[in-house]
Parts: sequence; structure tokens; C-alpha cells
Amino acid sequence: MAGKNLRGKRPVKLSFGVSWLYVILFIGIGWMFFNQGWANPQKEEWADVTKQWLDGDIKEVTFVRNEYEGMVTIKPDRLEKYVSAFGGNVPKKSPHFVFLVSGHFNAEEMFGELNAQLPEGEQVKVVIENHESLWGMLQWLVFPALLLFMWFFMFRGMNRNLGGGAPGGPGGIFSVGKSTGKLAEKDSMKVTFKDVAGLYGAKEEVMEIVDFLKNPSKYTALGGKIPKGALLVGPPGTGKTLLAKAVAGEANVPFFSISGSDFVEMFVGVGASRVRDLFRQAKEKAPCIVFIDEIDAVGRARSKNAGFSSNDERENTLNQLLTEMDGFDSNSGVIILAATNRADILDKALLRAGRFDRQIHVELPDLKEREEIFKVHLRGLKLADDFDLEFLAKHTPGFSGADIANVCNEAALTAARHDKGSIDKQDFLDAVDRIIGGLERKSKIITPAEKSSIAHHEAGHATVSWLLPHANPLFKVTIVPRGQALGAAWYLPEERQLVTKEQMVDEMCALIGGRVAEEIVNGQPSTGALNDLERLTKMAYGMVTYYGMSEKVGNLSFYDSTGARGYDLTKPYSEKTAELIDREVKELVESIHDRTMKILTDNRDGFMELAALLSEKEVIFADDLERIFGPRAGAGPDGKPSEEKDNL
Repeated sequence: MAGKNLRGKRPVKLSFGVSWLYVILFIGIGWMFFNQGWANPQKEEWADVTKQWLDGDIKEVTFVRNEYEGMVTIKPDRLEKYVSAFGGNVPKKSPHFVFLVSGHFNAEEMFGELNAQLPEGEQVKVVIENHESLWGMLQWLVFPALLLFMWFFMFRGMNRNLGGGAPGGPGGIFSVGKSTGKLAEKDSMKVTFKDVAGLYGAKEEVMEIVDFLKNPSKYTALGGKIPKGALLVGPPGTGKTLLAKAVAGEANVPFFSISGSDFVEMFVGVGASRVRDLFRQAKEKAPCIVFIDEIDAVGRARSKNAGFSSNDERENTLNQLLTEMDGFDSNSGVIILAATNRADILDKALLRAGRFDRQIHVELPDLKEREEIFKVHLRGLKLADDFDLEFLAKHTPGFSGADIANVCNEAALTAARHDKGSIDKQDFLDAVDRIIGGLERKSKIITPAEKSSIAHHEAGHATVSWLLPHANPLFKVTIVPRGQALGAAWYLPEERQLVTKEQMVDEMCALIGGRVAEEIVNGQPSTGALNDLERLTKMAYGMVTYYGMSEKVGNLSFYDSTGARGYDLTKPYSEKTAELIDREVKELVESIHDRTMKILTDNRDGFMELAALLSEKEVIFADDLERIFGPRAGAGPDGKPSEEKDNL
């Protein structure tokens, strides 16, 4: 025994869960059906029973006195006579026949007379009995009781999904109106402001709220009051929810988090009930913070769609939220944080001072902030020794924090796909290409004529953008199909806060460069410039109707920053002004087309050389353009590759 492993086997434990109850219920129901279904007695009249009795075919008769029902069992050797009565099959289970009589039937007398007519030893066995009423009632109650039992357990599981608790707890069907907000107690959140890179202005705003919760006397001594609520507004992926988690980790107070869609259910009144319950719990835990993510799901402007089946349940929920945030009852010590990327559709009563005193704008990160965000997401990655973080930050302007996290993950996957020991710069550039342009479609079949047309199209974009000083600097041009595009040009746009008319015109010339190049080489345009023309048209109408850059239309702007005009089906200008706008846009686009045509015609040799090089290499960079056309005029700083997709 010394050489054997003395570790015993782990004993097998049988756990009895709710699923076993379902198994037992189904077995019981099946037994009831099958137990009654084995015998299939055929109904007959008393005259037929009398004939069978006198012929000596009956083995036994059981008569239920209080139900006036008799059951007949035929002798096994006589069953062949009654095969036709059973559909051609010999029954294997008794009783075989059943008969009904009236209340005047005297069972003892009738059965005695029939047995007296039979020879001794061949008389039929007779059993007369009464069915107990309690047993008959129980037979009718067993199946409904089983259904009620199953209904109870099924609803108990649904109650937990609707906000109820575990079995035996406070949950149940009556807990559907309870708040589903998650409570994070003190010291349970591990995210701090150190984990939030960039967002300098937004962090300062929320840090003041955290400072008030830690040192309230610093503000109350001067008579100041902390804002009751703060609304985080910004594009998707910029870090609004992450900032709220950092507030929970830094404030060291109870933190309730809930989504706006969790308030509204299919039941009327549930949303308002959950709002009341949430604020009741928050008051009990005060001082505390309540965070409502995606508040636009419940905070949409009221009565905007009154004629189009408005959602009364959502409006009732919003009304209750408005009352709880700033009504007659005081929510002292309860601070509301909310996040949305659609502040323009929120109700004005929700945004007023006293509810959300501050709107904290969480914008896309700039160059310095992108470097800090990259440092956060590169912590666990194995990078090459010559990795240049600044280069990568310059090549990703306009990327949100979520985009940068995706780039880092894609770069790691790309390096692993090529069996590399570390992640280098090329892996990150490939990741950016894949995120912006989509997956490379190597199996796409392109004819030589189509490839030549695509090359001239992309060469037209590259040539015009290189020769115009205010166009976005070119980074890379490719004719390798990616996603829905057969070719693409990546630019490094300057991160401008203001754009002049001259800059917009140069960018529009670069947009139409591919279309003009096709006209020069092929003599006719193709459908490949669809995306270019769409963007060109939007920019042209924006210059005329929004930015007041048309002399004939004048310094007028028909832009609606509030979004209220979206529900108005009429235009904010007359038909005559609409005709003037259309003429101005058409003249602007024609002048841009003629200017682009002149640029490509004057530089036709370099343009054709670039197209031939692109057809040969399929991918060219800014160095190739500098070798052909010389240094770019008015070159700006590097930035993120801004993709231009051509739906060729």
C-alpha cells in the first residue's frame, strides 16, 4: 500500500435543484395519461351485454352503483369475436366494454337472473362497488394542482429577471417595481482618475464633485452649494462611463449605477415606481452618487411625437425622474451623474439648472491626450525596442479612447498572426488600416481595365491633394480592395478648430480629383465617385446654407443647433431662396470641377507616372509623390489617416 496513491476519489454529491421538480412533474403527468390510456373500453348497450352474458363470453363485470356504470371484461379465448369492435386489433388491457344504465337499474336482481340461466361453473363474476366522492374529487384536482405548481416555479424565475430576489427573499412578482440599480459600496470600485488618461477639462469638473463629498465644509463655509447633477455629453467611446467609474472609485461613498433603459418595462407604471425606489435607496445611503447611463432612453423630449403613438409609459417615467431630482422633497446629499451622446434630444426640463446644473463635454482626445491613452492601453503589450509612441499618436487623430483600445488589440492580434515575438510599428499601421478601411479582400476579382481605372482615380486624388497647399496632407494611397471600397486614400488632416473658405475649397478639389481623373483618361466618368460626390455635395450646401460663404445668399445660416426643426416639415426659407441656393451650389461645384481639371491637365505627366506606379506597386506613400512632384506646398503637421472610401 505504500507505493499506491492514497488520495481517495472525491465523493459524488447529488444536488436537488428546481430542474428535478420539473422532471418529476413531467413524469407524473405522463404516468396519468399513459395509465389511463392503456385500456380503451368500447361503449355498448345493456342488450349487447345480456347477449354476451348468455353466450358465455364475459369473464367479469364490475358495476359502480353511484355512477350507474358497468365495465365488462371478455374471456381471453373469446376476444377474437370482437376484433372488429376494436378496429381490427385485439385489446390487451381490460376492461373491454363499458355500459351505462339508469337510476332504476337493480344490479343485484338483473345480474342474478342472468347468472341463473348459465350452467354451474360458467357463471360470471360480479363486483358491485361505490366510488368514494373524495377520491373522485382528488382525481379532478391533481392535474390543475400540477399546472399551478409549474406556473409558480416558472413565474419565480421570471420575477428574478424583472428585478425580484432569490427564492425566499424579498423578490417575487410584487418586486417588479423595485429599482434594478447596482450598488457599489465604499472601496469596492478599483478604477481611479489615474486610469483615465486625457480628458483634462472633464476630470477637473467631476473632481470638484468628489472633493465636495470628501470636504463639504470647504464649500459650505462660504455659503456655496455643490451642483445637484452633472451631465456627461460626448461622442461614443470617449470615456463617459469610465469617468463615472473613476468618480465612484475616488469619492469613497455609495455609488448607484443604472441604465436609462432599465426604467422602462412593458408594464404601465413600472418605470415611475423604479425611479421612486432608486431615489429612496439613495436617500437612505446619502451622501451618495447616482449614475444613469444612456439617459436619453428615458429622458427624450416630451410631446414631440404626440401624433405618432407616443410612449406614455416613458413620459410618466420622465415626469417622476424630474420630480425626484428637483421637486418638493429634498434630495440632500444625493448627486446625479448621467451620460449621453444625444443631448440634443433630451427634454429641456431635464437640462435646466437645479437638476443638471452642469453639462460636462467629453470630447475626442487631442494629440497629447492620445499619447496618454496609448500609454494606458500599451501597459500589457510586448512592444518592439524601436517603438515610436509619438508617431502612432500623430497617425490617429479623431480616434476616441475606445478606438485606440481597439487599435492596440488589433495590433497584438496582427503580430500574433504573423508569429512575431513583439509588436512593431507596422503592426499598428496594419491595425489602423483594418479598422478604418475594413478587412483586405484578397479574393476580389478585378479586371485589368477596372484596375487601371481605379489606379487613375486614386492617383487623381493624390495629385490634387499634394499640389494644393490647404488640402489634407496625403499619407498613403492603395488600390487593394478593403471592405466595400476598391481603393482608398489615407490623409493626415490638420487638427483645426476653424476652417476657412479657401481651405474648404482645396479639400473639395481633392475630393473630386478622382472623378476628374477618370474623365481625362477614359473620356467618361464611372460610378466609382459616388462617395466623393456625396461628401462634395454636403460640403457645398454647408458652405452656402450654414456658413454664409455665398455672396448671393449672404451672411445667413439655416442651421438648427437645437434640433427642434427636425419635427417641422417646412423649410426655413422661401422657394425663391431655395432656387438661389441650388444655383449657388451648382456654380460652386462647377468652378471646383474646372479648377481641378486645370490642375490635373497642367500636371498630366506626373499624374500618369503616379498612376502607373500605383498599378505596379498597389500601395504608394508620400515619399513617392515627393519624388515625382517635389516637396508639398504648405505641408502641415502629421495626424491620423483620414480615410476616403471610393465605392467603385
